Amino acid sequence: MSLIHHSTCAPSEDVKSQLLQIVVDYLTDISSLGITPSNPLYQLYQYGVGYEVHLYLEAMAGGREVIPELVLAFDPAQPETLDGFALFLRAAHDPAVCTVAYMAVRMARRRQGVARALVEAIRVRHAHVELACVVGKVPWFENLGFQVIGAQGPQVKLSSDGGATDQPIAVLDVAPVYASLEVRQIHAYLLNQHGRKAMLEAERKRDRQLDQMTRQAATFARDALQGKPC
Repeated sequence: MSLIHHSTCAPSEDVKSQLLQIVVDYLTDISSLGITPSNPLYQLYQYGVGYEVHLYLEAMAGGREVIPELVLAFDPAQPETLDGFALFLRAAHDPAVCTVAYMAVRMARRRQGVARALVEAIRVRHAHVELACVVGKVPWFENLGFQVIGAQGPQVKLSSDGGATDQPIAVLDVAPVYASLEVRQIHAYLLNQHGRKAMLEAERKRDRQLDQMTRQAATFARDALQGKPC
């Protein structure tokens, strides 16, 4: 079992580096788009989502409306090695309420209770936990006692008690990340590498997948809520 550590402070540079590497390595799991390495846009989203998480880690220094916290899982045999993490955001006016923003576990440590330990570490501190995941991962969270409360774009939204909070939870505006010079430079590089036709098709493939996932999430949530006892 991993060593679980809860933190309200920004991690050390070594832990931060490992955490961001996990984000890059497991982008498909972390991104709400579910984009895969076969899509030429994959590298662009590796940078974009990685930078999103970087901004949240910076926000842990304080001074912003957003309140990020971390649960970290370390290898018991090598305590300096990060097995996985969960980054969640706390409601400003109710410390009992939070939402999980990003979570991932290294492949070599999956199916060993690490993800469960991360989630339980959050639930110990917060009476109401919300999160969103793709349809395929819903049963796993349901096994932990989470219940479907609706759809959130391409993902299904769940909570630890079956209700939705009315407490506002501040999030960072990450839109500027995708309009940044760095993202434009990566896009230009990919355009040069793959060609305009391939990049246009990659964008269409991304959009088709997003539309399909959004429909699936809405249908799944609707069916789940209709079958929910009053």
